[in-house]
Amino acid sequence: MEKFVIEGGVPLSGTIVPAGNKNGVLPILAACLLTEDEVVLRNVPRIADAEAMALLLETLGATVEWLGPGEVSVNASGVDRYDVDRELAERIRASFLLAGPLLARFGHAHMPPPGGDVIGRRRLDPHLDAFRALGAIVEHDRDIFIQAPLGLSPCDFLMDEPSVMATENALMAAALTHGPTVIRNAASEPHVQDLARMLVAMGATIDGIGSNVMTVHGMDRLRGCTHTIAPDHIEIGSFMALAGVTGGELVVRDTVPEDLRMIRLVFDRLGLHTELRGADVIVPGGQKLVIQNDAGERMPKIEDGPWPGFPADLTSIALALATQAEGCVLIHEKMFENRLFFTDKLQVMGAEITICDPHRAIVIGPRRLRGQRVDSPDIRAGMAMLIAALCAEGRTEIGNVRHIDRGYERIDERLRDLGARIQRLDDVPVLV
Repeated sequence: MEKFVIEGGVPLSGTIVPAGNKNGVLPILAACLLTEDEVVLRNVPRIADAEAMALLLETLGATVEWLGPGEVSVNASGVDRYDVDRELAERIRASFLLAGPLLARFGHAHMPPPGGDVIGRRRLDPHLDAFRALGAIVEHDRDIFIQAPLGLSPCDFLMDEPSVMATENALMAAALTHGPTVIRNAASEPHVQDLARMLVAMGATIDGIGSNVMTVHGMDRLRGCTHTIAPDHIEIGSFMALAGVTGGELVVRDTVPEDLRMIRLVFDRLGLHTELRGADVIVPGGQKLVIQNDAGERMPKIEDGPWPGFPADLTSIALALATQAEGCVLIHEKMFENRLFFTDKLQVMGAEITICDPHRAIVIGPRRLRGQRVDSPDIRAGMAMLIAALCAEGRTEIGNVRHIDRGYERIDERLRDLGARIQRLDDVPVLV
């Protein structure tokens, strides 16, 4: 196990280029199973989750080759099985994204329970409902067996919730199902849109990309393509918050400004102002963070929601940012009942946070944070702790950093380039 050791109190300044979208590369890697042709992916983040997905593809018989920094070739012509490796599947939630491509191409998918962050209940029912609507038979005990021996059939169905991964699974299955399939109440997050654009490059026609109703005109066969992963708007938001709490001036290059509209709006309410210069985001240095109250000087609320709402993956980041802003704010995380349980670690560092219930917390700031020993329970909580550590007085140790590595590429190296005092060390237990 490894840990980060951080000496806080240094403004993070400079220029950074965001990595490819972590939540986008996983379904896009899975989509490579839909064709026997080679697929070349660019701007692929070298993170633990992407490498786990690549290993899953290889265990199925695909060839995965890193051609250079951020560039991967996938050839799934040799795939000869549809049972997903159990040990690898337990590493990442996104392992279940293999179900749609395997089902569409081979008529079968044998899926062990997926792993991933323990941030609350994460239903598989929307995925299974989509497969049933397409004509598949679903059986499950501990494992899930999905079959369509006569092939899938196009359909018009309504999802009971706008699940991102279920929408992605439905898109991939429908893309290799001849005829028009209508997906209603679909998720429309930037990474869903990016997957849809790749499927179009592979030969499908998709109407309504970016909306909650998409029509997929699937094909009997899809071709290979070259696709560039879009920049990660969650990582961009994380770096914006890092600059804000440390008082540094940061330029984030080559973003998709349209993907950042709600993020910039919410951060502005927390007192962090940003500017656009073409595709670049500028965080001016030396800002005094002051939370904007609602009309009548009432306490404001930051809440997540389906796109184009504020991303759930940034609620932990927004909470850490709020600890350094003057005023008080209610953080309402609607989706996952365990997401806010990491806040006790920020409280130990000096943050004033009141947990109202599993979904809501009140943050009062600014509060001076002091370095402590903490452990990362999941990807985004780990980044929230990094944000707190980099603005805290003294030394902070963050253990279990493998979670952070799952979502942020070479984060310690990139932070050092911005002036952070951070080291990665072996986390050797102290013997008493």
